[in-house]
Amino acid sequence: MKKGTLTQLFFETMTRYADTLPCAYRAKVGGAWQAITHRDAERRSRQQAIGLRELGIQPGDRVAILSETRVEWALADFACLCAQAVDVPIYPTLTTKQIEYILSDSGAVGVFCSTAEQVAKVVEVKTHLPALKHLVAFESAAARPGVTLLGDLEAKGKAAEHRYPHFKEEALAVSPDALATLIYTSGTTGDPKGVMLSHDNIWSNVQAVLQVLDLGDAEQCLAMLPLSHIFERMVDYTLMQAGVIINYAESFDKVAANLSEVHPTIVVSVPRLYEKVYARVLENALSGSAIKRKIFFWAKRVGEQWANHRLAGVSIPPWLAFRRAIADRLVFAKLRARTGGRIRFFVSGSAPLSVEIAKFFFSADLPIIEGYGLTETSPVLTLNPIDRPKLGTVGPVVPGVQLKIASDGEILAKGPNIMKGYYNKPDETKAVFDADGWFCTGDIGELDGDGYLKITDRKKDLLKTAGGKYIAPQPIENQVKLNKFVANAVVLGDKRKFPIILVVPNYEQLEKWAATRGLTAGSHPQLLALADVKAKLEREVMGQLRELAKYEMPKKVVLIENDFTIESGELTPTLKVKRRAVEAHYKAVIDQAYAEADKMAAAIEG
Repeated sequence: MKKGTLTQLFFETMTRYADTLPCAYRAKVGGAWQAITHRDAERRSRQQAIGLRELGIQPGDRVAILSETRVEWALADFACLCAQAVDVPIYPTLTTKQIEYILSDSGAVGVFCSTAEQVAKVVEVKTHLPALKHLVAFESAAARPGVTLLGDLEAKGKAAEHRYPHFKEEALAVSPDALATLIYTSGTTGDPKGVMLSHDNIWSNVQAVLQVLDLGDAEQCLAMLPLSHIFERMVDYTLMQAGVIINYAESFDKVAANLSEVHPTIVVSVPRLYEKVYARVLENALSGSAIKRKIFFWAKRVGEQWANHRLAGVSIPPWLAFRRAIADRLVFAKLRARTGGRIRFFVSGSAPLSVEIAKFFFSADLPIIEGYGLTETSPVLTLNPIDRPKLGTVGPVVPGVQLKIASDGEILAKGPNIMKGYYNKPDETKAVFDADGWFCTGDIGELDGDGYLKITDRKKDLLKTAGGKYIAPQPIENQVKLNKFVANAVVLGDKRKFPIILVVPNYEQLEKWAATRGLTAGSHPQLLALADVKAKLEREVMGQLRELAKYEMPKKVVLIENDFTIESGELTPTLKVKRRAVEAHYKAVIDQAYAEADKMAAAIEG
């Protein structure tokens, strides 16, 4: 496969669609959606890039982007790439100390900041960062001494354009093997590591995915995930090249409203979004009249029968097609309307998606295409094809990538998308490649006879009980989260006699149930302290896990008052639970739960 660069992708895309598409991006400003054309995007990124050059930033210098997902992030990214600088994405949810570490480790000479709040974080630590010379702010409200506003940077670039007559040629001449970005991992097991991705690492992955996904000009996507993560960033590059208009959601919390405004044809997200939609649909059905509930569950069963035929490639019998048409009109069409009415497919990544949820969406003609990858793999390794998906798998390898399963079940990968290594960490880099050059993903999985990959769990997340039994926690957690009384769940038990499960209740459902039983409480802690409530939640959780092996079954349900958050350090920016952080945060509660279980077991034995 030939090699390519992201600057090549940028200029070719901006030229190709300048006269055929209404815009490249849309963003909501002042309550209204505003379009950014391909010509405006190219002009602004070019002027920013020249502005960076005028500030003294040289090819190979590192420039950080500390911002929420927004159109300015995308433009600054291309500005860095066109200036041949290496951009360093930083999650805006990180603490000042974490930001300082990344800026220091990367040796960043400049940083784009979105807001006054993000500027303040950098200013607080700037004296400890001798390499950092330049701060650029997206918003005028962030103006302060020593900070260049984005508009001023663009004006500086515009005024200097005549001094860079060969700017585009120089940007396009960058080597495909040149470093494009340093993306720091979440650092759940120590300091974060800077993943070095070249232009071709990412460009080759874009080309591979375009061979799998059916994308057409003038489609619309609603983008909501952090651009600081390679998943959303690579997806945006892919959509841009295919001529898909990217609409940036206001925030994750406003996705439901934005769906009805944008009417997208494609949405890329994480399982948490689909779990929330599914939970809301179930809640609406269960809170309705008896006839409404009966219709919903009849439609759900019919939809599953129809989905089973479709997924197996078996023709739909006329009687089933008739019932499905009725079910669609009564139930599924309403769900499609709530998601904007034009969705062709969703894409899910970053964590496993429940098969039950995937099948429900498929039944509603809202297929969710699940894929798999890591930051170190740019990121996509596998992707389910839209015309022949297998639910419960993450699909076959994308073109150009090789996978194999090691003797211990670990997934190993090779391909043009595999990272160059960890920045300034040769030992850590060496540790993730085997003797034959295969990248060790740290995930456990298996390939079926058709080459579709099924992920079992993270290798480091596998729990090994004191009795030597291995337990994969994610499938257990996903099963429990299907219950309407559960908002979140985490299974723990490494090196313990047995597993336990921490459960965050869905208070909306729990409070409704408590009211029907005449149970009252002034606060959530008081509600969770009620014996009837504890017993109810334990029955609901254990009822979801009837099919587990005895050694997998949690022996204790521990109720947690508050859901896990990014701000508390318990979730990654892509909403994956940091298991070790949760375990450290609730250590006292966990130790008490095991002590109580041991005491109960001793009493029974006695």
